Parts: sequence; structure tokens; C-alpha cells
Amino acid sequence: MTLQFLRSPMSNSSNNDFLSPRASLMNKVSSFHDNDKYVNKYHPDYVPGTANILLEKIDGKIEDSTMKTTASGIILHPQPTESPNDPLNWSVMTKTYQFAILIFITAFTAATSNDAGSVQDSMNEIYDISYDSMNTGAGVLFASIGLCTYFLGPSASLYGRKLTYFICIILGLVGAAWFGAAKSTTDTIWSQLFVGASEGCAEACVQLSISDMFYAHQLSWALTLYILATSCGTYLGPLIAGFIVEYATFRWVGWCAVIISGGLLAFLVFTQYETYFDRSRYVPRETHLFDLAAIPEENENIQLNDSDNKVDALSVDEEKKVDNAELNSETSIDSFYILNNGADEKPKSYWKKIALITPATNLEGWGIKQYIERLIGMLRVFWFPPVVLSGILWGLQDAFLTFYLTTEDDQYYDPPFNLSDTGVALMNIPCLIGSVIGCLYAGILSDKFVLWMARRRNGIQEAEDYLYFLVGVFIACPIGLMVFAAGTDQLWGWRVTYVVGLSFLGFSFGCSGDIAMSYLMAAYPEMVIEGMIGVSLINNSIGCIFTFVCSLWLDAMGNTHTYAILTGIQVLACFAAVPFIIWGKPMRAWTKKYYLDFIERRDGVHRHGVHH
Repeated sequence: MTLQFLRSPMSNSSNNDFLSPRASLMNKVSSFHDNDKYVNKYHPDYVPGTANILLEKIDGKIEDSTMKTTASGIILHPQPTESPNDPLNWSVMTKTYQFAILIFITAFTAATSNDAGSVQDSMNEIYDISYDSMNTGAGVLFASIGLCTYFLGPSASLYGRKLTYFICIILGLVGAAWFGAAKSTTDTIWSQLFVGASEGCAEACVQLSISDMFYAHQLSWALTLYILATSCGTYLGPLIAGFIVEYATFRWVGWCAVIISGGLLAFLVFTQYETYFDRSRYVPRETHLFDLAAIPEENENIQLNDSDNKVDALSVDEEKKVDNAELNSETSIDSFYILNNGADEKPKSYWKKIALITPATNLEGWGIKQYIERLIGMLRVFWFPPVVLSGILWGLQDAFLTFYLTTEDDQYYDPPFNLSDTGVALMNIPCLIGSVIGCLYAGILSDKFVLWMARRRNGIQEAEDYLYFLVGVFIACPIGLMVFAAGTDQLWGWRVTYVVGLSFLGFSFGCSGDIAMSYLMAAYPEMVIEGMIGVSLINNSIGCIFTFVCSLWLDAMGNTHTYAILTGIQVLACFAAVPFIIWGKPMRAWTKKYYLDFIERRDGVHRHGVHH
């Protein structure tokens, strides 16, 4: 039998009347599908961050399901549509190229945001620009990253992801040109405002684009490459800038960034595809009551059919009889399919794929009111404990980065080290090697661990599984901080100071970022960009504060004592994750109502009169 629901024009107040017969039917259908509580966010037992990722035994029985899986039985989250315009359905080659663009943007903006330290000596000698002023510029840069990420956040969901990348790279080009022509303290500081803004797109929008293109079980390795790109840019930026200063002039640090930014803009405009795709316009194959409730108003005809494709149409009046009808207990949820799942859509033209602006399907007018509402609404993400924890874990690594780069720039050019620009730049190599190892540890090994834990729970994954890998940070970061500080003060050999101290710090940088991102995206999968914006604000606020006090702190207490305090802060942060490991699921269950309310307000569900 086919149920055809014809939506006639009605006021918002009558929406619930329209949904009630479907509510009764779909509630009964859902009761026969145990997996419903893991995929239907309106199920009473649904907990964000708890997912069934393996098509195995559920509650002691094997479930027949039409859900799409990998060959090894991993359930695809989200379930793909049949639309050729769904980024999940793009070819491997297309995904690889688009992902490569995102990775390059991430690495490049991280590099330009960290190369200013390499020109400090030259600018001090030529223009008498103090090191404190350069540190102030670094603080402005951190503030700019966080604020740009926040203020451009709504743009990605209202006008498409691509516009955000374009704006940020333009701002970065302006900042690089200003930095290349800098002759005063004012130039040095305020150029960093624009350079920092360029990294705003890499702090949240890149993760959103990644989640558009890849399934949940693929996000871990994708985020590993993202953090690896961040690490490469963070450490290779100063390294390459050091070589430029040594063999050209310090001005070419800025002008090289201008040239690369110009080339990158050309690639963005003509080859980057928009990844925005409104999945709510396509009802999943396995239909749930509140998935149907989210169908946009303009979709007037909604059809459900059984596997025999026998069609019987019901009028709106006849629908109401369904509410009192008994659903046969033998009926399988797999008897219900959605006919219009995008299979008949035509692929977008090349020009639509590369459009600079792709208006959201729920955009109202110019979207100005929605933009302001989302800016205000995004501040509510700080009510979610995983956002705060992830921001602290990632932010501390930025703070520590400021300290050991400042120590290198302030002390290693002078006696008894007497290193050249190239020599100081090469100190980033052990950090880079350590960060690569940290990414592999927190990416590949954690992936296998999470899958192993899920198999032990009959396929159920919990977001906190990623936090167990903080043990690596708990061990490596304190060792790295103290060995580097003591090695610098006591003049230990480079094999100890570099290989142990800096490589362990690099390991912690890569590891912490990967764990923080993976945990947060697993905990609140439909709140990716908002969660990342919250992390960015916390992360860069910590970086900004520590940057302003860094030189004063080191001058007042010296390396060893200062780094000992930093070590204590890192240990406390790792211990702060323990309650999340123990009570993380109840914590997520407690935030469920706020999570659903957040999503509904963002997507405009309340505007259509649908309240759950």
C-alpha cells in the first residue's frame, strides 16, 4: 500500500494537525526498529554522540535493515541520498581534489599566521621595532582569528561555504601585502589583524566542509590530515620564512604570501566546488516521524510506498483514520520507502558548482535578520561542556606554542647559542616530526581503538572513546615543556633539548588537536561549525591572553619556573577530561534538549510551527 499525503495551503497553526496522522503511524513503525534510537534524534532514548556504527546484533537479535553500510558492516552516517549533487556521492577523484584544496588552505593560513617571528631580528635592527611590539602583534593575530571565525560563522550556513574561504584569503592577501611593506610598529601590529583573519576559515569552515563530504566513520582520518596540515603550516611557516630572511630579505616573507594568495584565489574561484547540501529536503529511506516533520513547507507531495509499489491515494480526511488504525505487528519498517530521494535530479552545471554564493534553502530575503540571530545564538554553544573542554585542550597547545617560539626567538639568536635565522628556523623540524607522530597516534590508533570499543558494545560508539588517548598528552607534554626549559637554562645538548623537548611538544600539539576535534564532532554531529566556532573563541582567547603575558612572565620568572607552571596547567587540563570519560554520556543526555533546540532554531524549524 502507498500512503500519499497531499499538503494543501494551511496556516502554521494547522501544521500539527497535518502531522498527527503521520505521527501515529510513524511512532508505531519506529517501535519495531531498535536502531531508531541511534539515528532519530527525536527518539526518547536518543543521546547525541551515541551511535550504532556496525550492523550487528542489537538487543540480542539480528536486524534486517535497508540502511546503507560499508562492505565491513559499518553503517553510513549520514545515510546518503541518491542525488548526484550530494557531496557524499561525489567520485573519489572529486573528493580527493576538493579535500586537497581544504588541506592546502589550512596549511597555508597556519603558515602565514606563524611566520612573523622569523623577521623579528631584522625589523628590530632596521626599524627598531621592539620584540614586545611583535608579541603584541601576535596577540592581535590570535584575537583576529577567533573573532573572524565567529563573525563569518553564519555565512557558511546561509550563503555557502565557498564565500567564507574567498573572504578570508582576500583578507590574508591584504595582511601579507601590508606586512611586506611594513616600516613601523603600527604596520607590524595591524597587518597581523588581517593575517589572522585569513585563518578564520580554517578554524571552523574547513571542518564543516569535511563533514559535508565524508561519512562519520571517515571523519577521524580526515581530521587527522586536517590537524597534520595545521601542524605542518605552524612549524614549516617559520622554517620557510627563516630561509627567506636568510637568503633574500625579510620583506619577501610577506610578498611570497601575496603571490601564493593570488594563485590560491584563482584555484578557489574556478575549481572549488560548493559543499553545501540541504539533507533535510530529502527524507531518508528509513523514515521516522520527526524526520517527516522537518520536511520543508514547499514539498507538498510526500509519498510512502511498500516494496510492491502498489499505489492507493488517501485524501487528507482519510489520513485521520490512520491515527486510530492498528499497525500490524508483523509490518517491518523496511516496508516504507521514499520515492523522491534525489535520484531524478540533474547534476548541477559547472558554473553552479563553482558559484561564489550558494543561498541556503531556508534563506529569508537577504538573510540579514537570520545572520544576526545566528551570531547571537552561537554564543549558546558555551553551554555544552564538550565545547569548553575541547577549546581548553586545543587552546593550551597554542599558548605553549607561543612560549617556546618566544624562547627560541629571544634567546637562541644570542650567546651562548648564537644561531642564525636558519638555525632557529631548523628548530621547528623536531616539532614537526613530533606532531606527525602525534597525529598518527591520535588518528589511526584512536580509530582502531574506537572501532574495537564499539564491537565490544555490539556496535555502539560513545564520543568519549576518543578521550582515552589524552594519556599520550598527559605524558608527553609535561616532559616536553620541562626538558626544553631546563635544557635551555642548563645548556643541555641539542639531542636532548630538541629531540626530546621540542619533539614531545610537537607530539602534544598534533595529538591534542586531533582528539579535541574528533571528540566534539562525535559528541554533537549536527552542530559542527557552531561547536568549532566555540572552540576557536576559547582556543584563541587563551592564545591571545598568554601571548600578551608571555614575555613579561618569562622575564620575571625565567624559563624553568614558568614552564613548570605551564606543566601544572596541562596536567590539570588532562585530569579535567576524567569526569567526561566517566559521566560523559549522562552529560550529553542532559544537554540533549538544548542541542535539539539549538538545531531547530538554527534551521528555522520553529518558524514553521513544528515543536517537539
